[in-house]
Amino acid sequence: MNPGTLRDALRKLGVPVEEGRTSAIRQLVLQAPAPVIAQALGYHDKSATRIATEAGAPWKHCAPGDHTR
Repeated sequence: MNPGTLRDALRKLGVPVEEGRTSAIRQLVLQAPAPVIAQALGYHDKSATRIATEAGAPWKHCAPGDHTR
């Protein structure tokens, strides 16, 4: 099984795939900073930050950038 096969199977069952993905990302950015979620899922950090802002995420004050040092 691959993502395309799963997507097609869900669509055949009438599951709204796009809305589910958006809902899942919104839930994740409420639990962790948007840059962390963006990096984990391969999203652009600005997209994840926009989703977090729309969701009312409490992580506004987390400093962005590389903190691996």
